[in-house]
Amino acid sequence: MQFGFNAPASGPLSPRDSLVRLAVEGEALGYDYMTFSDHIVMPTDIDAKYPYSETGEFPQGGRGDRHEQLIMMAYIAGKTSRARLVASVMVVPHRPAVVTAKMLATLDVLSGGRVTLGIGAGWMREEFEAVGTPPFAERGAVTDEYLAAFRELWTKDQPRFDGKYVKFADIALAPKPVQRPLPVWVGGESPPALRRVARFAEGWYPIPNNPQHPLDSLPRLAAGIERMRKVVAEAGRDPSRIQIATRLQAFGHNLPAKAGDGQKRLFSGSDAEVIADLRAVRDLGVGFADFGFAGQTVDATLADMRRFREEVLARV
Repeated sequence: MQFGFNAPASGPLSPRDSLVRLAVEGEALGYDYMTFSDHIVMPTDIDAKYPYSETGEFPQGGRGDRHEQLIMMAYIAGKTSRARLVASVMVVPHRPAVVTAKMLATLDVLSGGRVTLGIGAGWMREEFEAVGTPPFAERGAVTDEYLAAFRELWTKDQPRFDGKYVKFADIALAPKPVQRPLPVWVGGESPPALRRVARFAEGWYPIPNNPQHPLDSLPRLAAGIERMRKVVAEAGRDPSRIQIATRLQAFGHNLPAKAGDGQKRLFSGSDAEVIADLRAVRDLGVGFADFGFAGQTVDATLADMRRFREEVLARV
């Protein structure tokens, strides 16, 4: 099982020197990958409902100064050498398809093949409107078409595409990504997200605490994995080839003890309980888990990361 941590795009740990130290020392501690979130602008008034909170309110900690995702990944790629760089997740419709495919290919080449593209269709209507994307209501179809265009550009010497949102021909995109394929992890827990896994992905990347599609107990997660595998098999693909990752925004005593179904909430409680849960989800097929360490200082955060690595993750 591989373990990652969040490289903060916003908040008190996101200034350059703090960010670089977290990335470099986190890699040295033995974490396998680091994650990078994606918002281009932050509207001052948000009516859209955030899918990962009970109230639908976007966390206040996510507002304020914020780095652009791909430039941040490229900068940290130049400061590190081993850990993978995971977009967690890229809102696919926010950037033009051909430009984005080129940026990701370049990033994969210059990082030595360390990019994993976590993707989502997005949820914040106000941000879509500010960025000037295709219509927010069509974001699922836009995401699917852009992903198909990425694959065409990354794999064909003479790529051609004639879609509703993307059209190109008589072009070359070179160099291609180092990785063949550059791995795509689909975020989301809904039926459309599972269909997107089946069509486009090397991995499924759910967050356990979506109130509409909760995966916050072992039985719920097992059922979710079974649903995903069924959809993948029905699409004619081998479910065993789909990697499973999960993103833990909170864990340990920062979570309530019980899930919504009355079972133990996954990754809550003592270190021993978190270790047991990680072993249990590994047995279900989860191969990757990343954690949000949110100290107020770099020293405090690195101390927490070091302790967690030595006392929890080393025992999984």
